[in-house]
Amino acid sequence: MALSSLRYYAGWSDKIHGDTIPVDGPFMTFTRKEPVGVVGAITPWNFPILLNSWKIGPALTTGCTLVLKPAEQTPLTALYLASLVKEAGFPPGVVNIIPGYGPTAGAAVSKHMHIDKLTFTGSTEVGRLVSKDAAESNLKRVTLELGGKSPLIICADYDLEEAAKIAHQAVFFNQGQCCCAGSRTFVEAGIYDKFVEKAKELASKRTVGDPYENSVLQGPQIDQEQLDKIKELVASGKTEGATVECGGSQIGSKGYFFQPTVFSNVKDHMRIAKEEIFGPVQQILKFDTLDEVIERANETNYGLASGIITNDINKALTFAQKSQAGSVWVNCFIEVLSQAPFGGYKESGQGRESGEDGLADYLETKTVTIGLETKH
Repeated sequence: MALSSLRYYAGWSDKIHGDTIPVDGPFMTFTRKEPVGVVGAITPWNFPILLNSWKIGPALTTGCTLVLKPAEQTPLTALYLASLVKEAGFPPGVVNIIPGYGPTAGAAVSKHMHIDKLTFTGSTEVGRLVSKDAAESNLKRVTLELGGKSPLIICADYDLEEAAKIAHQAVFFNQGQCCCAGSRTFVEAGIYDKFVEKAKELASKRTVGDPYENSVLQGPQIDQEQLDKIKELVASGKTEGATVECGGSQIGSKGYFFQPTVFSNVKDHMRIAKEEIFGPVQQILKFDTLDEVIERANETNYGLASGIITNDINKALTFAQKSQAGSVWVNCFIEVLSQAPFGGYKESGQGRESGEDGLADYLETKTVTIGLETKH
């Protein structure tokens, strides 16, 4: 995916241009697309190579220079990318990697008076902080790709086993550490019990351990802080009355491993149905009608992604139109493509990454108007 993104944006290098605009009066008017300048990028730890590439590609193809601050949990991948940049022959100063902690290195980027644009991927909480820094410094342009609590709707008209597999991968992919994970699984009432059994079966079979072993599907969480957050939210689900179908506990005392967990009988008011867990925890909710579930799916502060599993094209298109999310997947999930824009509604961010739309915030549009001599 990282290579795909870099190759895609490399192809844009000679295709970015302005327009000639017919205007009133004796004038010729055209626009120029110019690089915004120095780009500051702050990236998270969950997909370090991919998300760093999402910043590097559009910055370079638009003619900007880049100062990239990777997550403190995953600095080595970024430093290796820096070595590849040097090996490829980029001039010094075009791509700059500065590892460090958020309150120091990250804040230096977001507050810097000579950085013209800030692109941030991470939590909504930190997104607010960097936006404030940008506003209080030089009003630098900001794009944000933030958290999510994405709904996935399972309709009774679709093959149950296949639907369960899609929903399983939607939430357990990358140990559940995915901003657009389908972490609210809404299942139509008529198939709810059978779906829960299938979800439980898939989660129970998921092997956890050393991710370098071919048989292992789930490795550890990123660190103790994230593990503790998962444990605390899972405990809240138990306290609030959800049913633990499987999992629900840390594995052993060494490392940051957590059992693949499935909750049933989840209600909308529960914390596990509202807050981003960022771990291997599936919440399964029941619904009766499409109109009802669309309203419930949209009842969230987030709007990064959503999905529906159905054989009914009318249901699919109705959901796609009414869903308040930047990406809507039908009969699939987490299909993030280099050629298509990705980003969120509401508190899931602003601006877009990937695709042609991902270029816009790296460019300034300059309007040039020339007065033409008129002869009488």
